[in-house]
Amino acid sequence: MRFNTHTQHHSAPTAVNHEGAPAYQLTPQLELYAAVATAALSNQFYESAGTRLQRLRQLIAQNDPQFVAQLAVYAREQLHLRSVPLVLAVELAQVHRGDGLVSRLVARVVQRADEITEVLAYYAAANQRQGAKTLNRLSKQLQKGLALSFNRFDSYQLAKYDRAGQVRLRDALFLVHPTAKSPEQQALFDQLVRGELPTPYTWETELSALGQQAFAMDAERQAAFRQKWEELIGSGKLGYMALLRNLRNILETNVSGEAVEQVCATLADRTAVARSKQLPFRFLAAYREVVGLDAGLLRRAAAAIGIGSSNGHVPAVLAALKTAISHSAQNLRGFDANTRVVVACDVSGSMQQPVSARSKVLLYDVGLVLGMLLQSRCQHVVAGMFGDQWKRVTLPKGQVLRNVQELYRREGEVGYSTNGHLVVQDLRQRREVVEKVMIFTDCQLWDSRGTGNTLAQAWREYRRTVAPHARLYLFDLAGHGTTPVEVHEQDGAALIAGWSDKVFDVLAALENGGSALTEIEKIDL
Repeated sequence: MRFNTHTQHHSAPTAVNHEGAPAYQLTPQLELYAAVATAALSNQFYESAGTRLQRLRQLIAQNDPQFVAQLAVYAREQLHLRSVPLVLAVELAQVHRGDGLVSRLVARVVQRADEITEVLAYYAAANQRQGAKTLNRLSKQLQKGLALSFNRFDSYQLAKYDRAGQVRLRDALFLVHPTAKSPEQQALFDQLVRGELPTPYTWETELSALGQQAFAMDAERQAAFRQKWEELIGSGKLGYMALLRNLRNILETNVSGEAVEQVCATLADRTAVARSKQLPFRFLAAYREVVGLDAGLLRRAAAAIGIGSSNGHVPAVLAALKTAISHSAQNLRGFDANTRVVVACDVSGSMQQPVSARSKVLLYDVGLVLGMLLQSRCQHVVAGMFGDQWKRVTLPKGQVLRNVQELYRREGEVGYSTNGHLVVQDLRQRREVVEKVMIFTDCQLWDSRGTGNTLAQAWREYRRTVAPHARLYLFDLAGHGTTPVEVHEQDGAALIAGWSDKVFDVLAALENGGSALTEIEKIDL
C-alpha cells in the first residue's frame, strides 16, 4: 500500500461506536471480513450472538456472492474457523441461485463428517424448523454440495462423527441422497443406515474404556492411566490438538521422562505445528494449564504410585510450548533491524470477554499473544498496554508466552477504559519517529476523560508534525463494523482482523501494496 503523505481533506466520522464515540463505518466488504474473522457466534460484550448473526445476514446480502464464497473458504482453510463458514454457505444459499457457486462452496468448506449435520442443523434453525423430519424443501445447491461431501468420508470418519443430535448422519443421508462412488461406498452407506458402522478407535474411546473399569485402589487406577497415556504417546495416535489440550492430564499421571521427551519433541516440531493449524492463543491456554499445575496434587499422585513427582518436567514442557508458538511468526516480513515499531495492547473492560462460550481465553489474551508474537520478531520495538492510561512495558525478546503472562499480571496498572489516542499522543509529545504503530483492540475507543480527544485526531497530528511516513495498523479482534480512524491510504491507516497468525499474512499483503482483502480475492472457486 502507498500512503499519501500530503495534507489533504479528511472525512468526518460517519458513525458512532458502541461507546457513543465518533467512528468510521467500514465498507460492506471490510465489515463482513472483520465480522467473519472474529466470529465466535456467542454473546459478546457489545453484541449478542443473535445480533451478530443478523448483521452477517445483512452484510451477505450487500456483498457480491463470489466474495462471500471466497471469504467462507478463506475462513475455513486459512483462519481454520469451523462454524462461521457453514453459516456463510447456508445464508448465501438463501439469497443466491442460478449457478453452482453454493454447491461448490459447501463441498469445499465441509471438511469433517459432523459438519454435514452442522450445516443441516443450522439450515433448520435459520428457517425456523425443528429436527431432521422438518427439513423438507432443502436448498438444491445445499443438497448437491452435501452429497458431494458424503463421497469424501470413509468408514472411520463417518463412525467417529455419527453423534446424537438434532440431525444424525443417517438423517442427512436420507435428505441429500448422495450417489455412491463404488459398491464399497454403497455398502458403507447401508451400514450407516442400519447403525452398523464399526466403533472407531480413538484415544478418547481408549481412555473412556479405562475409566469404566473398577480398580481396587487409587494407586492402581493412577498406574493404569499412566500406562495408557504412555502407550498413546508412544504410538503416535495422539493428535497435536489432543496433546496440547491434555498436557496437564499427562503430567498429573506422572508419565515417564521418555514419554515427556516425546511430547516435547512433538510440541516443538515446526512441521507438526504448521500441520496442526492451531490458533496462537491455544498455546497460551496450554501454557496456563501447565503453569497452574498444583504441586501438592502432583506430589500426592506420585506418592500413590511410589515414584518421584513429575513436577520437574514442567520447565521442559513450557520450553516446548515457547518454541511451538514462536513458529507462528517465523514468516513475518517487512521488519528489518532499523524498523521502529510500537505494539499497543488494549486491556480495557470490553476486552475481558471470552472468545467463545466454552473458552477461558479472552479477547484481551488474543491481543496480547498476537502483540507479543509481533514483538518477538521486531528488532526495534516499544510495547505496552492501554486502558485509562498508556504504559510502556519493557519485556525480553522471544519470550512470547511469559511476556503475555507478565502483561496479564500488570493489566490493572492502566485501568479499564479505552483511551487509545494516548498511544499516539505519547509519541507526538516525545517527538519520537516510528514507522509502524500496531494497535490490538476491539476498536471501541473513546475518551474517558471527556476532553474530546480521538485516535483519528492524534494520528493526523502525529503524521503532520512528527512522522509523515508512519503507518497505523488496527488489529480488530471483535469485528463490530466501525473503526476509530478512517481506513484509507491518505490517513496511512489499515485494518487487519482476526485471531489467527494469518493476520501476519494480511500484514505482508499491506506491505506489498494490497489490502486486507487481497488474500481472500485470490481464492479460486
